[in-house]
Order: sequence, then structure tokens, then C-alpha cells
Amino acid sequence: MGSEGPKAVTINVTGFKKFQGVAENPTETIISNLKDFLGKKGLPTGVSLGSCTVLETAGEGALPMLYKVMESGISKTATSNEQIVWLHLGVNSGAVKFAIERQAVNEATFRCPDELGWQPQQLPIVTEDGGTSRTRETSCSIEAILKSLQKKGYDVTISDDAGRFVCNYVYYQSLRFAEQKGHKSLFVHVPLFSKIDEETQMHFAASLLDAIASTC
Repeated sequence: MGSEGPKAVTINVTGFKKFQGVAENPTETIISNLKDFLGKKGLPTGVSLGSCTVLETAGEGALPMLYKVMESGISKTATSNEQIVWLHLGVNSGAVKFAIERQAVNEATFRCPDELGWQPQQLPIVTEDGGTSRTRETSCSIEAILKSLQKKGYDVTISDDAGRFVCNYVYYQSLRFAEQKGHKSLFVHVPLFSKIDEETQMHFAASLLDAIASTC
């Protein structure tokens, strides 16, 4: 009684290592440098950066690590007045702008083998969810996040298709986990550093955290 107020927001972030065709994944660099970068830049009051994890660019084989990270995010945050957000960053090597992904599809159709050699074709990601046409949408306010980022001058759009490769695979699993636990999950695709430089992308990541926190 009387202690209710704005929810504290903890944002856990993941990126990916290299994969076929992308020798240097910008999200690995962003995640590796994010804590130091935010240490200098700072985050709004009530917002904290949780775990920063670089995942293997793999589907089924990377699930134990993904779930370990997500479960640890719960054990460290035991208060009811806290919103936990899972933010996943992935690279779209053909993109020239940032893309906020609205949804993930229950289909794994990998255009090439993942980094552990798995290459599923038209398989459901979660069998008990039904067929490959099943989708899960983020509960984050993506239109508000988009406006906040565009107001700061970033070239960003909303996407309804995260592909069928590892990014979509991880996003689907995360959305399902988040729904079960009362968390939020969001996936954002970034371009290569050759399209948008590293410094700009670091500032974008910080602004993205601000935008997510202000809409939770």
C-alpha cells in the first residue's frame, strides 16, 4: 500500500556471433561494448541494464544457452514491481536502416546451415504450438518506440518479417518464454557497420533502451 509507482525496468540484451556470409557481426561488438558505453552515457532513472549475452548463431543447438540466460534473468529480479524486457539484436546484411520486428513465425527454414551445422526446412520451431503459419507478436509498444527513435534522427522502420533463419528462431522462442513469464520481448535488426557506422549504432542501441523503458 502506497509503495506502488512506476515499474522499474530491467533490459537484458543479446546479440549474435559471426555466421556464414557475415564474418564480423555488428551485434557482437554492440553487446560487448554496451555496458561500458552506457556507463559513460547513463540510463534514465529506474532503468537498469541486465545481462548482455552474445549467442552462437544457431537455432536448436543454442537453445540451452538462451534458456539459461533467460532463466538467470528471472532469478536476479524477484520484485513484483519490475518489468523485465528481453531485447535481441541481429544483423540484416542487406539492410541500410534499423528494423523493429513486430512478430516471429513458428517456422525454421534456414537458407544455409547455422554455426552448429543445422539446416531445417519448413519445420515448426515449437511443435506444440501447431503449424508453421503460427505467429507470436511482441507486446512492446513498437509504434511509440519507432516515433521516439525517428525523433532522434535514426533511419528506422517496423518490419513484419524477421525471416526464417536464426533471428526469427530465437525471437519466437523468446516471445513464447516472455509470455509465459509476464515479460516483454523485442527483436531489432541492425545493418552492417559498412552501412551505418559503429558509433552511430552504439548511440542507437542506447536510444533504443531509452525508448523501450519509456513505453513499458
